[in-house]
Amino acid sequence: MPPALEVADIFRRHGPAYVQAHNGRIGRVERRLMSAIELCRTAALGGHVEGCRACGAVCVAYNSCRNRHCPKCQGAVARDWLEARAGDLLPVPYFHVVFTLPAEIASIALQNKKVIYTILFRTAAETLRIIAADPKHVGAGIGLITVLHSWAQTLSYHPHLHCIVPGGGPSSDGTRWIACRPNFFLPVRVLSRLFRRLFLQALRTAFEAGQLQFFGDIAERADPQAFARLLTSAGRQDWVVYAKPPFGGPEQVLAYLGRYTHRVAIANSRLVSLADGKVTFRWRDYRHGRRTKLMTLEADEFIRRFLLHTLPDGFHRIRHYGFLANGQRAARLASCRLLLAARVQETAFRAEPVTATAPFAHPCPCCGSPMVTLAVWHHGQTPPQHSAWNDSS
Repeated sequence: MPPALEVADIFRRHGPAYVQAHNGRIGRVERRLMSAIELCRTAALGGHVEGCRACGAVCVAYNSCRNRHCPKCQGAVARDWLEARAGDLLPVPYFHVVFTLPAEIASIALQNKKVIYTILFRTAAETLRIIAADPKHVGAGIGLITVLHSWAQTLSYHPHLHCIVPGGGPSSDGTRWIACRPNFFLPVRVLSRLFRRLFLQALRTAFEAGQLQFFGDIAERADPQAFARLLTSAGRQDWVVYAKPPFGGPEQVLAYLGRYTHRVAIANSRLVSLADGKVTFRWRDYRHGRRTKLMTLEADEFIRRFLLHTLPDGFHRIRHYGFLANGQRAARLASCRLLLAARVQETAFRAEPVTATAPFAHPCPCCGSPMVTLAVWHHGQTPPQHSAWNDSS
């Protein structure tokens, strides 16, 4: 059953007033996002008629907008991506490492998303590569999947990078697989210090190359001396790098990736009410025992927070590095599997086989059998008419 309240409802009811109030400060990407979410799965985008061969039920399904920020459009994309990734998983423990930007750097990121996000990806991956290659820690070349998130549970701006990393990798000469210590990947304090140094170096380079812009509350940071003070202050802080315990096996990794890779700022299922110009939604307080709480915001503020998390056009928020990098992934993974097979007697870790996912089909709302397409219409066309067709969207 679809949720009673959706982000689209909030945009339809309060979006026009928000656009009018903030005219000139809403970019093209944000305007396009709002329009796409409002039209998603409505007759305006076309659709198709589905029928059930088992019980004869017939219903109309409208097309999705396919915008990557839309809460309703990520399910099928995530399924396809996970199916493609299932064959990439190795029979080793996987670790979850999170790199977070401090608040004063995040304020720069908000005005320079493409530049800062690129630096975040590059320096986090380089940090893991350098530390893992050190014989004091692992002494191997690693691979990793990285996923960018920019939100906290309350929709505030909180850019951070999730990294899923196999627990080991090929030796430098490529002749053997070197596993990390059981239940321990890399020391977070060492990761934090190197990440901070690499990131601030790259940030200074971007500033000196004129790649950063500053306006509004942080306009003074355009001054070289003010920016130098910012770098000094950030260099004295402890940057948060968090390493979670290993997953149980490839199936657990896939389940985790399914929750994180194509997530948007807030799911429709978390929305509680829209009344008197205010939006109430559920959020989880991780600082106090993961308790679920309610937060109420003015609709204008809710929309503002949601739009904070739009990505620049063409920017990839899922990236692969090391032996999982796109260029030679298949060949490198084949080599890794050969190395792992050679040492299979040395490891106690055994992964359960990853089962293939069946092709997705909408279930019949009456009996649960797969639905089949009976008719299609496109954007700008009139939906076909039939007395037995019920609008189920």
